[in-house]
Amino acid sequence: MKESKLVVRYLDGRVIKGHTLDFSSTKDSFHVVPLDGGAPVEVRLPLIKAVFFVKDFAGHREGDERAGYDPGQKIIGRKLRVTFADGEVLAGVAEVYMPNRKGFILFPSDRTSNAERVFVVNAAVRELTFIN
Repeated sequence: MKESKLVVRYLDGRVIKGHTLDFSSTKDSFHVVPLDGGAPVEVRLPLIKAVFFVKDFAGHREGDERAGYDPGQKIIGRKLRVTFADGEVLAGVAEVYMPNRKGFILFPSDRTSNAERVFVVNAAVRELTFIN
C-alpha cells in the first residue's frame, strides 16, 4: 500500500498531520504516524469528521473548498456540497455516495485546493446537497 500524506480533522477540533499506510474506508480505524515523529496514533472513525489526503503539509490558504465548478471542468460523479455539524462547508464531486456506509470520497471542486481528496465521515455531516 502506498504511503499517504493526510490531515485528520476530529469532531472536537483536534487536528493530526502525518502519514498512513493502513487507511481503509471500510474499517473503523487506521493509524497515523505524526509529523513530529511520535508513536503511531490510532484514529477511530466515530471520533473524526474527515480525512484530508493532501499534496503537502504547508497548505494553501488561497484555496476555497467551498468554491464552485469551472464551466469547462469535466465532472465524473455527482456534484455536492457537504455541511459538517460544526458548520464547515466543502464542495466537490463524489463518484459514489451511499448514506448507509461509513463515509465517502469527495474530490474538491477547487482545483487549487491542497486536498487531493477528502474522506468524509457520514456521521459528521449535518447536511448534504446535490448540485445540478
